[in-house]
Amino acid sequence: MTFYSSATAADLATDTQRPPRQYLPEEFSVTDWASLEPFFVELRDRPVASAEALERWLLDRSELESVLSEDLAWRYIRMTCDTQDEGRSEAFQYFVSEIEPNVAPYDHALNEKMVGSEFLPDLDPARYRVFIRSVRQALNIYRAENIPLKTDISTKQQQYAAIAGAMTVTLDGEEVTLPRAADRLKSPDRAVREEAWRAIQNRRLQDAKPLDALFTELIGLRHQMALNAGFSNFRDYMFAALGRFDYTPQDCFNFHRAIRETVVPLIDDLDLERRQDLTLPELRPWDLDVDVSGKAPLRPFETGEELLEKTITVFQELDPFLGDCLRTMRQMGHLDLESRKGKAPGGYNYPLDETGVPFIFMNATSSLRDVVTMLHEGGHAVHSFLTRRLPLGADKHPPSEVAELASMSMELMSMDHWDVFFEDADELRRAKKTHLESVLETFPWVATIDKFQHWVYENPQHTEQERHQRWTAVFDEFNQRTVSWKGLENYKPYLWQKQLHLYEVPFYYIEYAMAQLGAIAVWRNYRQDAEQGLEAYKRALALGYTAPIGEIYAAAGIRFDFSTEYLRTLADFVHDEMARL
Repeated sequence: MTFYSSATAADLATDTQRPPRQYLPEEFSVTDWASLEPFFVELRDRPVASAEALERWLLDRSELESVLSEDLAWRYIRMTCDTQDEGRSEAFQYFVSEIEPNVAPYDHALNEKMVGSEFLPDLDPARYRVFIRSVRQALNIYRAENIPLKTDISTKQQQYAAIAGAMTVTLDGEEVTLPRAADRLKSPDRAVREEAWRAIQNRRLQDAKPLDALFTELIGLRHQMALNAGFSNFRDYMFAALGRFDYTPQDCFNFHRAIRETVVPLIDDLDLERRQDLTLPELRPWDLDVDVSGKAPLRPFETGEELLEKTITVFQELDPFLGDCLRTMRQMGHLDLESRKGKAPGGYNYPLDETGVPFIFMNATSSLRDVVTMLHEGGHAVHSFLTRRLPLGADKHPPSEVAELASMSMELMSMDHWDVFFEDADELRRAKKTHLESVLETFPWVATIDKFQHWVYENPQHTEQERHQRWTAVFDEFNQRTVSWKGLENYKPYLWQKQLHLYEVPFYYIEYAMAQLGAIAVWRNYRQDAEQGLEAYKRALALGYTAPIGEIYAAAGIRFDFSTEYLRTLADFVHDEMARL
């Protein structure tokens, strides 16, 4: 079932109003648990005497959950936009500590009520099969004793954003954020690059011990949660919690090996070419982002507003529907794009379940990487628009193997219109080549983070020293094998600390590589027939999570496959496209 068609596309993209509520009062807002609990009680105790009544009950429950989800979203968005504002942090923390723990037991009771209903078999199996499967999984892993643990974990995860968001360095007498400092890694002046790289690493090193301690605490809490739920480790718990019905840890290990065998040698070759082009006796870590032409870094925009305006133009040229999506977000003020002190690191597209118009957050500084991030998050945003009319909130939240397909495909399909950012033909070529290199580089880094996580949670009692040693070994297996780290060995054991996923969304990472493969396949289809390729992309995304991953990929005209053979075929396609540039 999908609510997307060419006839409804304009409405999906331009409607700024949330749909009328059918269950909650129109004026209701989340203030405290006392005002929320009566709705949960009513849902728990309501008689359900037919399949139609069960569907109405599901829709009412979904409405309540969507209101809660959007309220939490805004608290998180405001906090990350200014991590130094205590009021915003307190508002988010209030939800985490006072609302979520009270919701959890009711959520479990409502799941039991649904699964236990005699009318559940009468629901359309094609329509509800994925949702029912997910609810059964949630019932299997629920434990009341994990509720306070989840609260503790959420609180500690918040500490990471505060620590990372406060990091700045001083370069040429100016205090700058780490993303802005990283722009200097693209400077043709090698001394400038080295100074910036060392400044960034030294600043991270200042917080290395507290970040290590924080991670150790998180590992302990997560491991206990897994034990409580009957799992031997947190990895296995998370595979269940993330609904990974389509692959196993062993499949991940096989994927790691395939990446090492097929993509890592390609990256080694690119690095050797880089060293030769730069006429360097050896590559150093600060030599990996500079353009080998010796030209100044690409500067595709100056301000966040210019970035947004140009992205809207790119989307408009690709498909008017896509451009309308971003215009609506701009009209509603659902974007915060520029880097500044006190802002949390990273970038995201946060779905807003009730309104259906998401929020994009990022730390733009004027680089090509920022353009790609904006296109990436814009792909997520389009996904939110395409699913905004699906009846159940759960339908709007596909697994990340699908969500990241939306974003990564947008990066690649949009390249035909990057002349909006790069009017000069040589700059356009440089931008495309740089991005395609980064597409290939995605695979080794994802394998590194994922393999490291597996070890961390398979060995939860490890020491910090053992963690550092294991990280270094995994890093060296996949990354920078032709790069000299002589004299820099003290930095390498802590490189993992920059990856916020390890702290905030554990095990949400292998999906990037899986989706990157899918995105390359979508792009290949688009290159063969742009109109059909784009329509298949939108048709697949509009399914939300009403179908399993494999069927969603099939709707996009591609395979959910991460075998060595498939990886080699698509990696070679990217390599060939780079050669044509």
